[in-house]
Amino acid sequence: MDANFKAWLTQQKKDFTEEKIRWLEMIKDHIAGNLSIDTDDFEYAPFSQAGGIGRVCQLFGEELNIMLDELNERLVA
Repeated sequence: MDANFKAWLTQQKKDFTEEKIRWLEMIKDHIAGNLSIDTDDFEYAPFSQAGGIGRVCQLFGEELNIMLDELNERLVA
């Protein structure tokens, strides 16, 4: 899963801030433990402790749902 995550990050060709990387790593860890993630999961720890759905939407905006779909598909493969 870590290799798939690193490959996905590289393909993004974006310079993610440290905060975005922390969120992406929390998302990766959640997928590792639950085999998927959706926006409802941001209501629970550890996401809720970092600002929950409101914060993740501020950080990733309209790209959030596309990003979650990609990570769900890539990381579990």
